[in-house]
Amino acid sequence: MTAETARILPGLEGAPEQVDLVVVGLGVTGAGVALDAASRGLTVLAVDAHDVAFGTSRWSSKLVHGGLRYLASLQFGIAHESAVERGILMERTAPHLTRPLPWLLPLSSNVSFTQATLAAAGFQTGDLLRLAARTGRDTLPRPRRVSRTEALGLAPALRSAGLRGGLIYWDGQLEDDARLVTCLARTAAAHGAQVRTRVRVLEATGTTVQLRDELTGDTRTVTARAVVNAAGVWAGDLVDEIRLRPSRGTHVVLRAETIPGLRSALTVPVPGSTSRYVFALPQPDGTIFVGLTDEPVDGEIPDVPQPTEGEIGFLLDVLAAALDRPVKRSDVVGAFAGLRPLLEADGSTSDLSRKHAVLTSRSGVVTVVGGKLTTYRQMAEDAVDATGLTTRPCRTQDLPLLGAASRDVLAQVEEPARLVRRFGTEARYVIDEAVRATRLPEEELVAPGPAGVTLAELVFGVTHEGAVDADDLLDRRTRVGLVPEDREAALPLAERALALAGARL
Repeated sequence: MTAETARILPGLEGAPEQVDLVVVGLGVTGAGVALDAASRGLTVLAVDAHDVAFGTSRWSSKLVHGGLRYLASLQFGIAHESAVERGILMERTAPHLTRPLPWLLPLSSNVSFTQATLAAAGFQTGDLLRLAARTGRDTLPRPRRVSRTEALGLAPALRSAGLRGGLIYWDGQLEDDARLVTCLARTAAAHGAQVRTRVRVLEATGTTVQLRDELTGDTRTVTARAVVNAAGVWAGDLVDEIRLRPSRGTHVVLRAETIPGLRSALTVPVPGSTSRYVFALPQPDGTIFVGLTDEPVDGEIPDVPQPTEGEIGFLLDVLAAALDRPVKRSDVVGAFAGLRPLLEADGSTSDLSRKHAVLTSRSGVVTVVGGKLTTYRQMAEDAVDATGLTTRPCRTQDLPLLGAASRDVLAQVEEPARLVRRFGTEARYVIDEAVRATRLPEEELVAPGPAGVTLAELVFGVTHEGAVDADDLLDRRTRVGLVPEDREAALPLAERALALAGARL
């Protein structure tokens, strides 16, 4: 495995026409399937009609969490699975892309005794799940009650009147969900997988796929020993038997100064509920994400889901109950929504199980659907097992992604902090490759641009990560696009990266 071979490529040029496995979809699950299969020695072609992390995988809360919400509905199996997979990501496979995040539930006057008691019990049960998953206390400290003074120290903007303290627990946060997917895809490529964007599947059976290069219009048929459908909310477009009932999760984006001094995530109970919360999640780039809704979606699946004003208002109203200064609609600098690919069932979408399913169609296509970002690795393992292509055991529990290292090692990497957070020990390689591709001085390549983004990472996005346009760079290789104002400011830098890197490809 070498970093040099770890490239995502756009289009079909040079792609194989016969492989062991074709993977359809390059969200977190599809990228995970490609890595799992390639690391077991299978030949793999993984394709997406658009780009890596184009769908649901880039619209998450950017968390790797232990499944506390599933305890409320007594889904102990998926809660335990989530805790196990969280520990694998944080301690073994991707410590460079994850970090511990404290969560504060303020015990304000509108949080009832029942809500506080149930929350405290849930946090303690979650800690037992951490223990069962063998995740170390150094990674995720124990939950505890904090005083009013300590709660205000963590979140000075809290409404102080009636505040009687708070509850603290710890969970995992991702640097960036799309960054995780891109890293997975490149790691799969490093193990020999062919990872291709802008390749649409026109038709698929269990042994053949008809593909169209979206850049050139060329078509070809690829034969395979198995085909895995990991197309997420679009899985039913490929396999008629799949019936999904998506739900929309909406977030709004605030500037950090809107909730000044926030040093932990906030979790605020939804009035009248003992299992639903609104979160305020501080991000490393100086923004705060507020979420999460859970609304059923009917009709045609859009490429890019849109939040509704009603959902935005709901999030702001619930959050306002915990703050001295309510967040106004004018404070919102961005908003995004994602669709969860839930299997069709009776009941509300908020009650549907997030447990994944692996199904084989009449034509032999293996579909993996459901689940959630944190459990992608187990989903991928189950999907590869279901193909029956190999008896080799899964390796991904202990297979570090590109750039992974212990937190002690990462702390000693001397490259710019943003690049270390996003590429880990590959930060030096990213800079060197950008210098090689552009012949520009390192100082110019690592200078922070709009929203902190650097020319080096944008150039690397083109040369190694398959980016073909500014949308790829601003909306997926970086997340500048989550704030339209920042996106507009960064567009010239992205266009410069495309021109510089494209001239050298």
